[in-house]
Amino acid sequence: MPVILGTSLAWIIGGAPFHVLRFILALLAMVILHSAANMLSDAFDYRRGLDRDITPVSGAVVRGWLTERQATAGAVALFVVGSAIGLVLVLSAGKTLFYVGAVGVAIGACYTLLKYRALGDLAVFLNFGLLGSLGAWIVQTGYFSWLPVIWTVPQAMLVAAILHANNWRDMVSDKERRVTTVASLLGDKGSLAYYGLLLFGSSLFIFGLIVLPRLFRWPMTPMPLTVFLIILGWPIAFRLWGRARRRHAPRHPMDFVVLDGATSQYNLVFGTLCVLALWLDYVLTRL
Repeated sequence: MPVILGTSLAWIIGGAPFHVLRFILALLAMVILHSAANMLSDAFDYRRGLDRDITPVSGAVVRGWLTERQATAGAVALFVVGSAIGLVLVLSAGKTLFYVGAVGVAIGACYTLLKYRALGDLAVFLNFGLLGSLGAWIVQTGYFSWLPVIWTVPQAMLVAAILHANNWRDMVSDKERRVTTVASLLGDKGSLAYYGLLLFGSSLFIFGLIVLPRLFRWPMTPMPLTVFLIILGWPIAFRLWGRARRRHAPRHPMDFVVLDGATSQYNLVFGTLCVLALWLDYVLTRL
């Protein structure tokens, strides 16, 4: 979704022509590099004994579809392929993209080590949020801008919420194996507050981007009023919040166990509504 958002912003706000092939390659590179980071994380988590029980959101190693060695080799191969696609895009978009992409690949390759040191939330916030959108913007425009970075913060918050829900669930086992996450640092009640901040703060951040530049005449482009459409996703957000609050006495046994997967679904809805709202404003302003 960050690639789609960044590309949309480049066309709607940046006035860039839509380079279809570049968009496809950028989206493909993002998917491949994301898969590489996930596979590497699955392999390392399995090696350290963190993920051994199969759940609906378990990876291929835990399920026995791949061995730890196969997953590691596959991750390396995907990093190479994704990076190669990125280098092809650099030839057309310029060296600014190279710097952004290099940071992203480095974070992805070191993600597991960062996750064990309570930096996983920051890593996914950057890689699968801000850098993804910024990279897509640069692919289309050829230059850096803070706009796709700032406007992607709400979606990046929800990406962090997905990882936090996972780490919150595994907090006890992580502590036993001396793995430090934000969830283990905050504890159970602190994790609830943090999850709520990420879940609802994403909407509040968007409201700020819509209202504050207009109210105080800030020298920045305000988000279109159509982005208020994100309230259509609030029923899902409140259901997630209910699951989180009832984690010790869930209505259904798997409610808290799969909270990360459910949060991922909300992130998809939230991101889709944002993109649709931007295009709706684009169409309405030209009628």
